[in-house]
Amino acid sequence: MDTNEYVVRPIGTVRATRTVAEDDGWDAVGSEIVLDPAVLTPDATLGLDAFSHVEVVYLFDRVVEADVCHGARYPRGRRDWPLTGILAQRGRDRPNRIGVTVCHLLSAGGLRLEVAGLDAIDGTPVLDVKPHMSGFAPRGEVREPAWAREIMSAYW
Repeated sequence: MDTNEYVVRPIGTVRATRTVAEDDGWDAVGSEIVLDPAVLTPDATLGLDAFSHVEVVYLFDRVVEADVCHGARYPRGRRDWPLTGILAQRGRDRPNRIGVTVCHLLSAGGLRLEVAGLDAIDGTPVLDVKPHMSGFAPRGEVREPAWAREIMSAYW
């Protein structure tokens, strides 16, 4: 077994008009991802503009440890939805506080990306950006409970 320790550090920061995490209306939010020149060189985004969407991996850095859910909870605190384990939800109060979103890439160049539909607030640390490739999309039928469709009805 390899005993190397890996340290994950941000590659950039989100710049957005939203400064508070809210549950809905994220498609109207335009954001800029400013990449860190101490981590990446400007050619790191070369060719990214050929893609319509990117997957952004980021850190919910403002969730305090005391608020982290390690078991089950009601999605959005709604008792009319079933008690559900945190790994069956996409909430920000997860153990490692990692968020992942596929968003529309508006432009990419140098150390800046413009995106729409990124559900991250201003100042959020970005851990990675990947091009969204249809070959990595789910294969076959996608199954999800009714509450999951309902929770997303106004999200975007």
